[in-house]
Amino acid sequence: MGSEQNAGPLVSCKWLSEHLNDDSLIIVDCRYSLKDKGFGKSEYGNGHIPGAYFLDMEKELTGNVGKHGGRHPLPDIVSFQESMNRIGLENGKTVIAYDGDGSGASRLWWMLNYFGHNSAKILDGGFQEWIDSGLPVTVEIPPERAGNFKARITGHILVSREDLDKLPHGSKIIDVRDRERYLGITEPIDRIAGHIPGAINIPYKDIIDKPGKFRRREELEKLFSESGDEPVVYCGSGITSCVNFVALESIGKHPKLYAGSWSDWISYEDSEIATGEHS
Repeated sequence: MGSEQNAGPLVSCKWLSEHLNDDSLIIVDCRYSLKDKGFGKSEYGNGHIPGAYFLDMEKELTGNVGKHGGRHPLPDIVSFQESMNRIGLENGKTVIAYDGDGSGASRLWWMLNYFGHNSAKILDGGFQEWIDSGLPVTVEIPPERAGNFKARITGHILVSREDLDKLPHGSKIIDVRDRERYLGITEPIDRIAGHIPGAINIPYKDIIDKPGKFRRREELEKLFSESGDEPVVYCGSGITSCVNFVALESIGKHPKLYAGSWSDWISYEDSEIATGEHS
């Protein structure tokens, strides 16, 4: 990696354009839409960064949905390992993930770290900034590779429903959904509206300056000034909360992800539901 990009989870479009032919990089298109499951693959087919592979949010980046675990549970270790090996992942290679709003790329970045591969970056500004910069796009699909990635679970960045009941006193929980969903005014996706008692609201959209572009460090530090050092982040199903996770990590915090998020929380009959400003 170039020296200017060694630290932190982000790389610039300029840097990637200068390293497109670097064999140590694996570029991954993570575009998706919760409203249209075919959106990401269709957009990828219409044009993508040269050499980029496509990983489907609903297939490669999500496991089997059950009674618990939320709408987008993590895939099992074997399935994730197989998906990564098809795109040639191995030690010494760095994954560069991009999408349209930062959340799909952040989800892959988090998953790679969780499954033991910490050489991953997110393209700051995503595909839109790449296009706006006049950088090359192709419809050519790269061939499958044979990687040798051996996944191993590093559980220190994940919390479960049970873990939430055991958090130390004073721990911060951050709900990253839109304000109206947090307040319980509306709930367009899940069957129950509201939020986890005690959670504060820092919408993931506030982390993004423009499509896929993270805000400057000083702005993020201000947004998370009351988050504590080891906050837990959650959203509806564990995707957009990864944006806040990445932002917190980038300013020196040590966040954890409640991967099942709200859709998992409400799957338990004994879960308390809070609404309104004060929980």
